[in-house]
Amino acid sequence: MNAGKRGRQAGAAAAAVLRQALLVLATVLVLAPLAYIILGAGKTKLEYIRNPAGLPVHFTLANFAALLKDGMMLLWFRNSVVVTVLAVLLSLAISALAAYAFARIRFAGREKIFNLIISLMIMPPIVMLIPLFVLASRARLVNTYWSAVFIYNGLMLPFNIYLLRNFFVTVPEALVESARLDGCGHLAIFWRIMLPLAASALVTLTVVSVLWVWNELLIALIFLQKNELTTLMAGLVQFQGRFRVNQPMILAGVLASMVPMIAIYLAGQRFFVRGLTAGALKGE
Repeated sequence: MNAGKRGRQAGAAAAAVLRQALLVLATVLVLAPLAYIILGAGKTKLEYIRNPAGLPVHFTLANFAALLKDGMMLLWFRNSVVVTVLAVLLSLAISALAAYAFARIRFAGREKIFNLIISLMIMPPIVMLIPLFVLASRARLVNTYWSAVFIYNGLMLPFNIYLLRNFFVTVPEALVESARLDGCGHLAIFWRIMLPLAASALVTLTVVSVLWVWNELLIALIFLQKNELTTLMAGLVQFQGRFRVNQPMILAGVLASMVPMIAIYLAGQRFFVRGLTAGALKGE
């Protein structure tokens, strides 16, 4: 009896050690590239050639100063901010209204339309590039911010509507009915009740959407071809072509592009898991 108990305890201890080892390994795999970028961005060109993976002898900010002096980095940063803000705000507004309609308004074909929208989540964006480019060309939207903004919206809306709709259906019907008795229509219920209660889900969608739009490359390369419209990720690709022998400067540009996203994620981290779980696991 004691031998069996000791065996189970030893097995549990071994499993705990294995879990900790896997967590440490996962942490190293995630943080190692970040550490490489930070250390490489602080080296001189000659020091990087001599020891790419080692610690810098004297951490330097000269690469970041060179980026600012170049001027293009600031232009790319501005373009990414404009495209990201427009795309995310428009997507949140449309998806919130659509999700409320699918959750609280009964109309013919509601479930079929919702299922059709959700099915678009499995469609890879690359298969739609040619028809999207043809449509954007005919509408004279290529090389304008709006071409990327509209396409990003189309790609984000299915997931956003799905998550918010599943959150809205969890709001107690008694709360909605009491608002109707007070004379509130659908718009007032949506604005005064649904949106405040969906704050965590909205923060989650904002973080996810901002991260995706900011890091998206393919659509930005195809639909924003002018130099003055290039986004940060597309600009870094061109940057690598211009300074392919100056890896520290390239790494400094990559690090500069990561800082805003890390700050946004850390700011919304406490809402992130709660909002994602509320939208993904609860439904009608």
